Amino acid sequence: MNIDHNEFKSSTNSYWLDSTKITDYPSLTEDIKADVAIVGGGMAGITTAYLLKKQGLKVAVIEADHILQGTTGHTTAKITSQHSLIYARIKKEMGEELAHQYADANESAIHMIASLIEENNIDCDFSWQPAFMYTNDNKYMKDIEDEARAASGFGIKASIVDKLPLPFPIKTALKFDQQAQFHPLKYLKVLAEKISGDGSAIFEKTAAINIDKDAGRVITRKGHTVTADRIIIASHYPFFDGGGFYFSRIYADKSYIIGVKAEEKFPEGMFINAETPTRSLRSQPYQDGEMILIGGEHHKTGDGSNLNQHYQNLIDFAHQHYEVQEILYRWSTQDCMTADGVPYVGNLTGKYPNLYLITGFCKWGMTNSTASAMILTDLITKGDNPWAPVYNPTRFNLASLKSIAYENLDVAKEYFSGKLTGLPKEVEIAKGEAKEVGIDGQRIGAYRDEQGQLHMIDITCTHLGCELKWNDAETTWDCPCHGSRFSPDGDIVEGPAFNHLQEPGVENHVEARIFK
Repeated sequence: MNIDHNEFKSSTNSYWLDSTKITDYPSLTEDIKADVAIVGGGMAGITTAYLLKKQGLKVAVIEADHILQGTTGHTTAKITSQHSLIYARIKKEMGEELAHQYADANESAIHMIASLIEENNIDCDFSWQPAFMYTNDNKYMKDIEDEARAASGFGIKASIVDKLPLPFPIKTALKFDQQAQFHPLKYLKVLAEKISGDGSAIFEKTAAINIDKDAGRVITRKGHTVTADRIIIASHYPFFDGGGFYFSRIYADKSYIIGVKAEEKFPEGMFINAETPTRSLRSQPYQDGEMILIGGEHHKTGDGSNLNQHYQNLIDFAHQHYEVQEILYRWSTQDCMTADGVPYVGNLTGKYPNLYLITGFCKWGMTNSTASAMILTDLITKGDNPWAPVYNPTRFNLASLKSIAYENLDVAKEYFSGKLTGLPKEVEIAKGEAKEVGIDGQRIGAYRDEQGQLHMIDITCTHLGCELKWNDAETTWDCPCHGSRFSPDGDIVEGPAFNHLQEPGVENHVEARIFK
């Protein structure tokens, strides 16, 4: 039943961003040197910088926007090693030793976050919570049992339960004890404050556009450089490929979150189902009470139309199971997905040992980003880490090859279908609406804002040339190939593209073909 609860008149807005002040670090205005340069100011980059500075290294973090505004600022913020049904699968596809490494890394990350919060006396709504994965589908019951056995064998406190304190029945559930949740920006902004000084610094509004591999130099859009003994690419989707072919091994996936105020008190725990559509639930302290965060509705970036329907589906779910008083927030997030479901963390390629990569958290970034920071800190300061093999970006397995082949076929399909699909030469566009139009051989995206002003750009992605698709939920042009996103005026919202879209290079008669 689809109930028309049209309760999101306002634009999307992350609670984490709305409830904290935006940072104001300086931009890079000169050439500098550091022991380690880190490109990307999300949770991975900030945590890595913090840990490296504690080891006595001088670090420079450069961020194209403000730090923590990307995926880190749009997460569900579950600090958990329960990453869907992963341990039995890794054990089968990659072997028991690597699966054990993944479990140890993520369990250790939970306790690292807890210890940093205690060490720095950070008030960030941290609480220990059990995590549950449940199902109402018979075909997932054996998978959940297999996952419980695998996780328990790797030292995780995992068990099977047949009841949950949720407002709907379940058939079975997997429980992980000693997991946690928090407010990620309240936590990370304290760590960030401790990075600057003593030769280390954070630079905002400083976009990296290239790396001189031989010179060990990061080159920024304004021409200033950061020269460092080690360079870490932590820019979510890698802005620099370096011959690693990551554009063929990563794809971007969108998911959605609403924040709900309900009459019912939410029970202890964090919850997610095994089947699709995904429904993820947790509570979050809010003002004098709490907010229920409901997430799910994932799809590959650039797929589908009427994307506001994903928010509507979450709202319908909330009304079906809770006495909803108000929809407080709604936002979406974009995650990098790898071929085998495990992040790429380590040397970018075998050729340049001074270049490192962190990417591909597959929707589980709170622990994976922390584990990544711990791994790279060890690799840089000690030369080794016990979890490095499972995260190694150059790893190879047959299962990932199949996934790579499938994703690259999909990219090729999107690329050529975008080029070959015909476009109308005249269109009618109402306020708040966007359409594609073909004029003088160009594919032009036209959006008319609520004030009636027309915004037109060339919708060929500046990354690798795929054709963009309109996202009505976030008012952006999105790339279905590698996840770059742009504003109606062509500004970059999300990479890997680092060049803005161009205005149409056609005559002034373009606007005459676009009607109100």
